[in-house]
Amino acid sequence: MTKPIITMINFKYISILAVLFVVTGCSKGGSTGDGGSTDTNTTTTIGLPASFAKGADISWVTQMESAGYKFYNNSGAVEDCFQLMKDKGMNSIRLRVWVNPSNGWCNKADVLAKAIRANNLGMKIMIDFHYSDVWADPADQTKPAAWVGQNIATLQTSVYNHTVDVLSTLKTNGITPVWVQVGNETNDGMLWEEGRASTNMANFALLVNAGYNAVKFVNTSIKVIVHISNGYDNSLFRWMFDGLKANNANYDIIGMSLYPSTSNWTTLDGQCLTNMNDMVSRYGKPVMVCEIGMDVNSPAIANSFITDIITKVNSVPNGNGLGVFYWEPEAYNWQNYSMGAFDNSGRPTTAMDAFLIN
Repeated sequence: MTKPIITMINFKYISILAVLFVVTGCSKGGSTGDGGSTDTNTTTTIGLPASFAKGADISWVTQMESAGYKFYNNSGAVEDCFQLMKDKGMNSIRLRVWVNPSNGWCNKADVLAKAIRANNLGMKIMIDFHYSDVWADPADQTKPAAWVGQNIATLQTSVYNHTVDVLSTLKTNGITPVWVQVGNETNDGMLWEEGRASTNMANFALLVNAGYNAVKFVNTSIKVIVHISNGYDNSLFRWMFDGLKANNANYDIIGMSLYPSTSNWTTLDGQCLTNMNDMVSRYGKPVMVCEIGMDVNSPAIANSFITDIITKVNSVPNGNGLGVFYWEPEAYNWQNYSMGAFDNSGRPTTAMDAFLIN
């Protein structure tokens, strides 16, 4: 997703079809419209395997804490944000990495601090390499300032060294991620212009392989994800992964993003499931929804959406649907972001109760 920072907002609206399971919040609270923040602790059972990832990207958490933000459980007590995620049924945390961000947030040291907190709670970790100093997404894949002017051979070395550096730092601190994304929402490749997929898919594949080889150098058990947005768009996914296959790219998992509106989410959900099944059949790779989000002012609808997408990912045959991650649910009154899952008082909305599914 194009992430909002100050005035930087560019949402992808994705819709989705066929509600299989709906979990509805009971009480209205806070200022969140249709569902409120009262904790229902309603659990839907669909037979999720223990390995199924229910998680969130909460990379903003340390920056929010530094700005004085606190997080509260549904009873109004201050609680650690990571613990809140676990209390809501999540078992995994996703953390983005920037190469040399101007404000320091999401650099190697900040990622390590957050990874330690997640690891101490026994949560699985996904590391999301943007290979940029700022947001990398379908509209922006800007090289880190230190990599400007490098040719494709040198960019491969830079990707490899940066990936090894971050993962080795985690390893030294006793942390081994379960998954690593080599690039974030790389719909048209990364590290433009050299790695732009529409003009040079072979170069993009080389960069993917540089990241893949770096991950496997640190630990062969870590699964490597290639992540693009618009999980309903089968033609986009076929174009990308046909191209990567033709250019001998190595990866383990196909990652997707889904950001529906409250009015269209039921329309394209069936297409997303069809796409997931096609990816598994066509490329022999499992799938994961690495980012989801919905309007914070409609938590009951978001609850239904989350429940449904978890159910659909879990329905992919032979255990090839690996998990679902919400993007920055803890963000409230922050950076103009309106697709979190906490109300204006800093409490989880009923959207978060969907992750209690098991």
